[in-house]
Amino acid sequence: MYEDVIEILGNEKGGTSIILVGVHGNERCGLEAMDTLLPNLKIQKGRMLVAYGNPKAIKQNVRFTDVNLNRMFKPDETLSKKEKASYEYACAQFLKTYLDQAEVLLDIHESLTPAGDRSIIEKFIIGEEQVKNIAQYLPLSLMVSGFDQVQPGGTDTYMNQMGKIGICVECGYFNDAASTRTAEECINAFLVARGHVPGELQKNPQAHIQITYMYTTKNNFVPTKRFGDFEEVISGQIIGKDGSDVVSAQSDGVILFARDRKQANEEAFLFGHYTKKV
Repeated sequence: MYEDVIEILGNEKGGTSIILVGVHGNERCGLEAMDTLLPNLKIQKGRMLVAYGNPKAIKQNVRFTDVNLNRMFKPDETLSKKEKASYEYACAQFLKTYLDQAEVLLDIHESLTPAGDRSIIEKFIIGEEQVKNIAQYLPLSLMVSGFDQVQPGGTDTYMNQMGKIGICVECGYFNDAASTRTAEECINAFLVARGHVPGELQKNPQAHIQITYMYTTKNNFVPTKRFGDFEEVISGQIIGKDGSDVVSAQSDGVILFARDRKQANEEAFLFGHYTKKV
Protein backbone atom coordinates (compact mmCIF):
# COMPACT_ATOMS: atom_id res chain seq x y z
CA MET A 1 0.00 0.00 0.00
CA TYR A 2 2.61 2.55 1.07
CA GLU A 3 4.44 2.21 -2.25
CA ASP A 4 1.32 3.35 -4.09
CA VAL A 5 0.51 6.92 -5.08
CA ILE A 6 -3.24 7.35 -4.87
CA GLU A 7 -5.00 9.49 -7.47
CA ILE A 8 -8.46 10.97 -6.91
CA LEU A 9 -10.20 12.78 -9.77
CA GLY A 10 -13.07 15.23 -9.60
CA ASN A 11 -15.88 15.51 -12.13
CA GLU A 12 -14.97 19.11 -12.92
CA LYS A 13 -11.76 20.63 -14.20
CA GLY A 14 -9.35 22.09 -11.66
CA GLY A 15 -5.79 22.12 -10.43
CA THR A 16 -3.60 19.29 -9.18
CA SER A 17 -2.58 19.06 -5.53
CA ILE A 18 -0.39 16.53 -3.76
CA ILE A 19 -0.52 15.53 -0.11
CA LEU A 20 2.53 13.80 1.35
CA VAL A 21 2.52 11.72 4.53
CA GLY A 22 5.22 9.57 6.09
CA VAL A 23 8.22 11.50 4.76
CA HIS A 24 9.56 10.67 8.21
CA GLY A 25 8.41 7.12 8.84
CA ASN A 26 7.86 7.42 12.59
CA GLU A 27 5.63 10.49 12.29
CA ARG A 28 2.31 8.71 12.17
CA CYS A 29 -0.29 11.49 12.30
CA GLY A 30 -0.50 11.91 8.52
CA LEU A 31 -0.75 8.16 7.99
CA GLU A 32 -3.52 7.85 10.57
CA ALA A 33 -5.36 10.86 9.13
CA MET A 34 -5.28 9.29 5.68
CA ASP A 35 -6.51 5.96 7.08
CA THR A 36 -9.57 7.85 8.33
CA LEU A 37 -10.18 10.18 5.39
CA LEU A 38 -9.31 8.17 2.29
CA PRO A 39 -12.04 5.48 2.35
CA ASN A 40 -14.77 8.11 1.85
CA LEU A 41 -12.82 10.91 0.19
CA LYS A 42 -14.24 12.30 -3.02
CA ILE A 43 -13.37 15.56 -4.70
CA GLN A 44 -15.52 17.71 -6.93
CA LYS A 45 -12.88 19.59 -8.92
CA GLY A 46 -9.39 18.86 -10.17
CA ARG A 47 -6.99 16.12 -9.26
CA MET A 48 -5.53 15.09 -5.93
CA LEU A 49 -2.52 12.86 -5.34
CA VAL A 50 -1.69 11.18 -2.03
CA ALA A 51 1.85 9.84 -1.65
CA TYR A 52 3.53 7.91 1.15
CA GLY A 53 6.98 9.47 1.36
CA ASN A 54 9.23 6.78 2.80
CA PRO A 55 7.60 3.33 2.57
CA LYS A 56 10.46 1.34 4.11
CA ALA A 57 10.79 3.72 7.09
CA ILE A 58 7.01 3.70 7.57
CA LYS A 59 6.98 -0.09 7.78
CA GLN A 60 9.90 -0.07 10.25
CA ASN A 61 8.43 2.88 12.20
CA VAL A 62 11.73 4.78 12.05
CA ARG A 63 12.49 8.33 10.94
CA PHE A 64 14.57 7.11 7.99
CA THR A 65 16.61 4.08 6.94
CA ASP A 66 19.80 5.62 5.49
CA VAL A 67 19.50 9.43 5.45
CA ASN A 68 16.86 12.08 6.12
CA LEU A 69 14.50 12.03 3.12
CA ASN A 70 13.56 15.65 3.76
CA ARG A 71 17.08 16.76 2.85
CA MET A 72 17.21 14.83 -0.44
CA PHE A 73 15.37 17.37 -2.59
CA LYS A 74 18.54 19.30 -3.40
CA PRO A 75 20.49 19.46 -6.66
CA ASP A 76 22.52 16.28 -7.17
CA GLU A 77 25.82 18.17 -7.15
CA THR A 78 25.23 19.22 -3.54
CA LEU A 79 24.68 15.66 -2.30
CA SER A 80 27.38 13.23 -1.17
CA LYS A 81 28.03 9.81 -2.70
CA LYS A 82 26.52 8.22 0.41
CA GLU A 83 23.37 10.28 0.05
CA LYS A 84 22.99 9.48 -3.65
CA ALA A 85 23.40 5.76 -2.91
CA SER A 86 20.70 5.83 -0.21
CA TYR A 87 17.19 4.42 -0.26
CA GLU A 88 15.86 7.88 0.57
CA TYR A 89 17.53 9.40 -2.50
CA ALA A 90 15.65 6.87 -4.64
CA CYS A 91 12.43 7.82 -2.83
CA ALA A 92 13.05 11.49 -3.58
CA GLN A 93 13.55 10.83 -7.29
CA PHE A 94 10.31 8.88 -7.38
CA LEU A 95 8.39 11.57 -5.49
CA LYS A 96 9.72 14.33 -7.74
CA THR A 97 7.88 12.79 -10.69
CA TYR A 98 4.61 13.48 -8.83
CA LEU A 99 5.61 16.79 -7.26
CA ASP A 100 6.36 17.97 -10.80
CA GLN A 101 2.73 17.31 -11.76
CA ALA A 102 1.19 19.38 -8.95
CA GLU A 103 0.83 23.11 -8.40
CA VAL A 104 0.55 22.89 -4.61
CA LEU A 105 1.96 20.53 -1.96
CA LEU A 106 0.77 19.84 1.58
CA ASP A 107 3.36 17.81 3.53
CA ILE A 108 2.20 16.47 6.93
CA HIS A 109 4.66 16.22 9.84
CA GLU A 110 4.77 16.16 13.63
CA SER A 111 7.47 17.26 16.06
CA LEU A 112 9.79 15.22 18.26
CA THR A 113 10.23 18.18 20.61
CA PRO A 114 8.51 17.90 24.01
CA ALA A 115 7.07 21.07 25.51
CA GLY A 116 10.12 21.94 27.63
CA ASP A 117 9.25 24.22 30.52
CA ARG A 118 6.19 25.72 28.84
CA SER A 119 3.65 22.84 28.77
CA ILE A 120 2.91 23.81 25.14
CA ILE A 121 3.33 21.66 22.06
CA GLU A 122 3.50 23.98 19.07
CA LYS A 123 1.55 23.36 15.88
CA PHE A 124 2.62 25.48 12.95
CA ILE A 125 2.91 26.01 9.21
CA ILE A 126 6.24 26.10 7.39
CA GLY A 127 6.01 28.23 4.28
CA GLU A 128 7.36 31.20 2.40
CA GLU A 129 5.52 34.32 1.24
CA GLN A 130 3.78 32.65 -1.70
CA VAL A 131 1.90 30.14 0.51
CA LYS A 132 -0.15 32.74 2.39
CA ASN A 133 -3.17 32.64 0.09
CA ILE A 134 -3.72 29.01 1.12
CA ALA A 135 -2.03 28.89 4.54
CA GLN A 136 -4.33 31.57 5.95
CA TYR A 137 -7.19 29.08 5.80
CA LEU A 138 -5.39 26.29 7.67
CA PRO A 139 -6.46 25.91 11.32
CA LEU A 140 -3.06 26.87 12.77
CA SER A 141 -2.08 30.16 14.40
CA LEU A 142 1.64 30.32 13.55
CA MET A 143 3.53 30.42 10.26
CA VAL A 144 7.31 30.06 10.06
CA SER A 145 9.44 31.13 7.09
CA GLY A 146 13.12 30.94 6.15
CA PHE A 147 13.63 27.19 5.88
CA ASP A 148 14.36 27.45 2.16
CA GLN A 149 17.45 29.51 2.97
CA VAL A 150 18.77 27.98 6.20
CA GLN A 151 17.67 24.33 5.94
CA PRO A 152 17.16 23.46 2.26
CA GLY A 153 16.40 20.05 0.80
CA GLY A 154 12.79 19.63 1.88
CA THR A 155 9.79 18.84 -0.28
CA ASP A 156 8.38 22.34 0.25
CA THR A 157 11.64 23.98 -0.86
CA TYR A 158 11.63 21.82 -4.00
CA MET A 159 8.18 23.10 -4.91
CA ASN A 160 9.01 26.71 -4.07
CA GLN A 161 12.12 26.65 -6.25
CA MET A 162 9.96 25.65 -9.22
CA GLY A 163 7.73 28.66 -8.64
CA LYS A 164 5.01 26.48 -7.15
CA ILE A 165 3.63 26.36 -3.59
CA GLY A 166 5.09 24.08 -0.93
CA ILE A 167 3.39 23.95 2.47
CA CYS A 168 4.54 21.86 5.40
CA VAL A 169 2.45 21.55 8.57
CA GLU A 170 3.79 20.44 11.94
CA CYS A 171 0.70 19.00 13.62
CA GLY A 172 1.97 18.67 17.19
CA TYR A 173 3.86 16.09 19.22
CA PHE A 174 4.42 12.69 17.66
CA ASN A 175 2.33 9.70 18.82
CA ASP A 176 -0.29 12.09 20.18
CA ALA A 177 -3.90 11.57 19.08
CA ALA A 178 -4.34 15.35 19.00
CA SER A 179 -1.74 15.54 16.22
CA THR A 180 -3.79 13.16 14.09
CA ARG A 181 -6.90 15.31 14.59
CA THR A 182 -4.92 18.40 13.59
CA ALA A 183 -3.66 16.60 10.47
CA GLU A 184 -7.24 15.73 9.49
CA GLU A 185 -8.36 19.34 10.02
CA CYS A 186 -5.46 20.68 7.94
CA ILE A 187 -6.16 18.26 5.08
CA ASN A 188 -9.86 19.12 5.04
CA ALA A 189 -9.17 22.88 5.08
CA PHE A 190 -6.54 22.46 2.35
CA LEU A 191 -9.00 20.65 0.09
CA VAL A 192 -11.52 23.47 0.47
CA ALA A 193 -8.90 26.19 -0.04
CA ARG A 194 -7.72 24.48 -3.22
CA GLY A 195 -11.29 24.23 -4.53
CA HIS A 196 -11.29 20.44 -4.64
CA VAL A 197 -14.29 20.17 -2.33
CA PRO A 198 -17.03 22.68 -1.49
CA GLY A 199 -17.02 24.40 1.86
CA GLU A 200 -16.69 27.69 3.67
CA LEU A 201 -13.26 29.27 3.93
CA GLN A 202 -12.34 30.78 7.27
CA LYS A 203 -9.25 32.94 7.68
CA ASN A 204 -7.21 32.28 10.80
CA PRO A 205 -5.09 35.03 12.41
CA GLN A 206 -1.49 33.84 12.26
CA ALA A 207 1.65 35.02 13.97
CA HIS A 208 4.82 34.90 11.88
CA ILE A 209 8.39 33.88 12.72
CA GLN A 210 11.37 34.30 10.40
CA ILE A 211 14.14 31.73 10.82
CA THR A 212 17.52 33.46 10.46
CA TYR A 213 20.14 30.77 11.00
CA MET A 214 20.78 27.11 11.79
CA TYR A 215 23.50 26.06 14.21
CA THR A 216 25.52 23.09 12.93
CA THR A 217 27.74 21.16 15.32
CA LYS A 218 31.53 21.32 15.33
CA ASN A 219 31.95 18.36 17.69
CA ASN A 220 28.97 17.28 19.75
CA PHE A 221 26.24 19.56 21.08
CA VAL A 222 24.43 19.37 24.42
CA PRO A 223 21.72 21.97 25.20
CA THR A 224 21.70 23.59 28.62
CA LYS A 225 18.14 22.34 29.12
CA ARG A 226 15.17 20.93 27.23
CA PHE A 227 14.01 23.82 25.06
CA GLY A 228 10.44 23.88 23.81
CA ASP A 229 9.92 24.83 20.18
CA PHE A 230 9.81 28.64 19.83
CA GLU A 231 10.89 29.17 23.41
CA GLU A 232 12.09 32.76 23.75
CA VAL A 233 15.74 33.41 24.58
CA ILE A 234 17.68 36.63 25.11
CA SER A 235 20.90 37.85 23.54
CA GLY A 236 23.90 36.21 25.17
CA GLN A 237 21.89 33.43 26.79
CA ILE A 238 23.80 30.16 26.77
CA ILE A 239 22.03 27.62 24.56
CA GLY A 240 24.45 24.75 25.10
CA LYS A 241 27.98 23.45 24.71
CA ASP A 242 29.56 22.13 21.52
CA GLY A 243 32.55 20.16 22.73
CA SER A 244 34.41 22.74 24.82
CA ASP A 245 32.77 25.73 23.05
CA VAL A 246 29.93 27.64 24.68
CA VAL A 247 27.08 28.38 22.23
CA SER A 248 25.08 31.52 23.03
CA ALA A 249 22.16 33.32 21.41
CA GLN A 250 23.38 35.98 19.00
CA SER A 251 20.32 38.17 19.70
CA ASP A 252 16.92 38.05 21.33
CA GLY A 253 14.74 35.53 19.55
CA VAL A 254 13.24 32.06 19.60
CA ILE A 255 14.76 28.60 19.34
CA LEU A 256 13.41 25.64 17.39
CA PHE A 257 14.21 21.91 17.16
CA ALA A 258 17.01 22.01 19.76
CA ARG A 259 18.54 18.53 20.06
CA ASP A 260 21.46 16.67 21.58
CA ARG A 261 23.85 15.89 18.73
CA LYS A 262 26.70 13.42 19.07
CA GLN A 263 28.73 14.14 15.92
CA ALA A 264 30.12 17.03 13.89
CA ASN A 265 28.15 18.66 11.05
CA GLU A 266 24.74 17.83 12.50
CA GLU A 267 21.75 20.17 12.78
CA ALA A 268 21.59 21.26 16.43
CA PHE A 269 18.93 23.99 16.44
CA LEU A 270 17.27 26.75 14.43
CA PHE A 271 17.04 30.38 15.56
CA GLY A 272 14.58 33.07 14.54
CA HIS A 273 12.42 35.97 15.66
CA TYR A 274 8.82 37.11 15.53
CA THR A 275 7.93 39.52 12.75
CA LYS A 276 4.24 39.47 13.71
CA LYS A 277 2.36 38.42 16.83
CA VAL A 278 -1.39 37.84 17.21
